[in-house]
Amino acid sequence: MIRHLSYFALLGTVAAASFTVERMPNPPGVDPQIGGVDVLPDGKVAVVFHRGEAMVFDPAAKTWSKFAEGLQEPLGVLAESPSSWLVMQRAELTRLKDTDGDGKADEYETLFDGFGMTGNYHEFAFGPAKGPDGSLYISLNLASNGAGVREEIRGKWSEPGVLDFKQMIADNEWGKRAEQAGRMYSRVPWRGWVLKLSPDGKTMTPFACGFRSPDGIGVDADGHVLVTDNQGDWRGTSPLHALKPGGFHGHPASLVWQEGWNQGDPRKLPVEKLDAMRTKESGRFAQGELANSPTQPVVIPATWGPYARHTLIGEMNQKRMVRFLADDVNGFRQGALIPMFDGTDLGNGNHRLAFGKDGTLWVGKTHLSWAGAEGLVKVTPVEIGDSFIVTGVKLEKTPEGHAFRISFNKPLPSVNSIRINRFNYLYHEEYGSPKVDEAAVEITKREKVGDGHEWLLSVTPKLGDIHRFDLGGLRSEDGKGLEGKSVDYQASELP
Repeated sequence: MIRHLSYFALLGTVAAASFTVERMPNPPGVDPQIGGVDVLPDGKVAVVFHRGEAMVFDPAAKTWSKFAEGLQEPLGVLAESPSSWLVMQRAELTRLKDTDGDGKADEYETLFDGFGMTGNYHEFAFGPAKGPDGSLYISLNLASNGAGVREEIRGKWSEPGVLDFKQMIADNEWGKRAEQAGRMYSRVPWRGWVLKLSPDGKTMTPFACGFRSPDGIGVDADGHVLVTDNQGDWRGTSPLHALKPGGFHGHPASLVWQEGWNQGDPRKLPVEKLDAMRTKESGRFAQGELANSPTQPVVIPATWGPYARHTLIGEMNQKRMVRFLADDVNGFRQGALIPMFDGTDLGNGNHRLAFGKDGTLWVGKTHLSWAGAEGLVKVTPVEIGDSFIVTGVKLEKTPEGHAFRISFNKPLPSVNSIRINRFNYLYHEEYGSPKVDEAAVEITKREKVGDGHEWLLSVTPKLGDIHRFDLGGLRSEDGKGLEGKSVDYQASELP
């Protein structure tokens, strides 16, 4: 089935760009929930499924062939070549090899398994993402107090915690002790961490910690490792983080694995101390509005015209994805989140993303026990060069104070319709947070720069807040409506 729908079909205006959304046939006999997608050099698609199959999809013939099977909950794939795939299983990063050229893997090589496991159902593993130097990055979930641990574990046991090992073993009395374990916990090495691996997998460096459920890991156009996490305990709403070595990103459970940690159970530290320790968010997805469960970040290629080098981020619950436009302030990477694909037939469950050399976007969908969908979807841009979009949002210091420099790929005659408000979410142990500190932001001056591709909006921003731009009323000089009618800018730093 092919749908050709404009972004603005729901708004009743003429669209500047549109996309075709085509759902591919599912492989027979396979649960079509997808844990990883990559594109092979010949344009065929490498796909791993949650239930353990690794398969190749041929877009021309619309047929599937099996590459491997028997995998344990694979949640990421990086195809090095048609005959060599890196797959992140629950227990290890594995290289699948086809050594005899028959199109099927006959060798399963453990590349890295140096992280702990307790048998808790929530200990997912994600990745790998490949850095500019060939390094590989993987991210590891915390365990959940929905269950305890098994009697046999892998890795060193963390003593700091209210419950000892015997009390953590799951049995029919677990419900009476679950709350004492913490909603999410890290009792074996590197749960809640991002790990950096050498290209051969032989050397591991603990890279950053403080994550809860970091399902989305990728590398942006400038080589920054990006991670999305999910709303929950210590997560007022879902964040996007740009990582630097040694960073602590907010969820305290994983701090016990920092070198030299001697402060006991990190959950017991004062919130104010944890807040001062943590690396703030690069972006935040307003819960239930912009997104609910953001997933994999990928770089948009040059074939997508004005979108090139922006970061595209998947989303599980909403029928959209999100663009991220970076802004480096005081050496910190923050920026703007913009909805994308609104009004199309994309649907939800957008879990894994990969671009082909021809610009085709392949989307792998899933749902498991949560909201979502299933199957493989092909997204193709149509008339992309004529789209009207925001191409940059920068927060700048001015002689009078601060201003947002907002850039477009087409000139505008006026930005008088823009309105800005701000809000925040609490950093605390509770699950999620309501919006707090909501207020309007006065735009004291609207200044056209050059021919109108850029505008300066003079404001008094608030440190730490999300600043939301309402852009729904904008039109370009040639009458085009804007794709992405809102922008959420995260002001973790003020220049």
